[in-house]
Amino acid sequence: MATLTEHIIKLTDHRDRELLDLTLAKALIDLLRMDRLVIARVVSEEGVKRWLDVASLDVRGGGKVVDPLRVDFQSLRELNDERERLRCLQEGGLVEYAWAGEDGPRISYLPLFAGTTSEDEGVIEVHAGAPLSPGHLQVIEDMVHVYRNMYKLLAYSDRDALTGLLNRKALDDTFYSAVLEEMDHGLESETAVLEAHVLPVAERRHRVPPNYWLGTVTVDNFGAITDKSGHLIAEEVLLLVARIMNNTFRTYDRIYRLGSEEFAVLMHCPEEALVLAAFERFRVNMEKFNFPQVGRVTACGGFTRVTADDSPNTTLERAERAVDYAQRNGRNQVHSHDDLVRRGLFDDDVKVGAVDLF
Repeated sequence: MATLTEHIIKLTDHRDRELLDLTLAKALIDLLRMDRLVIARVVSEEGVKRWLDVASLDVRGGGKVVDPLRVDFQSLRELNDERERLRCLQEGGLVEYAWAGEDGPRISYLPLFAGTTSEDEGVIEVHAGAPLSPGHLQVIEDMVHVYRNMYKLLAYSDRDALTGLLNRKALDDTFYSAVLEEMDHGLESETAVLEAHVLPVAERRHRVPPNYWLGTVTVDNFGAITDKSGHLIAEEVLLLVARIMNNTFRTYDRIYRLGSEEFAVLMHCPEEALVLAAFERFRVNMEKFNFPQVGRVTACGGFTRVTADDSPNTTLERAERAVDYAQRNGRNQVHSHDDLVRRGLFDDDVKVGAVDLF
């Protein structure tokens, strides 16, 4: 069994926030030897919040890890379905559910994040045969403290300074790992869980499943907005666009600001029509919003399916071509690059570098 120090080293070794939850869960189940441990996050879609169990491990070595991009939101439990979890969030401290007497088996809930200002919400759920001892609680507190520090550090490096959205570096860093196929047999060895983050690029490309999509969004006439209203108002527009995107797309869709007035969304979806519907909802929400001191602002969107041979650049190039088509044909539109190819409006030969993306 690894020591507390060794687990802290593992937790601080990561450069990917997606692995922090799993590493924390493995550390606590190893150090505490409790029956079962779950890390649950709050995710939302169109204002509805639900619980997503991102990591669930038991002391015998079983468990599962969930890729948030591939979850069926409607299958998740709503917040009120897990009252003790919700109470833990609301009170910001330890909540215990003793289901067989005060000294018997129980489930203990502790907040994953501190305070009420963080957009991230989650709980640690510990299943044990007896109340947690002060020593156990101290171990959890110490490991969660390190987890929070690492989470904030990585979030800072992955975020756009103006909007708080993910940045282009984050897209490059997570593109392959975010679209790797789920493991077929739940949680396997640590090596199997981590291999997605260490495989050579050439090998990773051939593991990309078919239902990931990358889209880009560009604010129409943004240069004119800047010239007329000034940089401060233009920045306010970008902040509001980011807010509309956060309120439109699902919590587990990855939203990026690529630079200036250009944004991107990485999502998992079974059908092209559903992706189009999501981008159309955003376009309509933009069109309906009254931007202070500016009024009506519209945007163009373009998206494409991620293929096995893609890199971030090639995928962005195709999405950008769809956006360019929308801008040339009246703006305030969303188009699928794949559909434009099917309709004979584009060929499928994309040359990376032909368009200056940034």
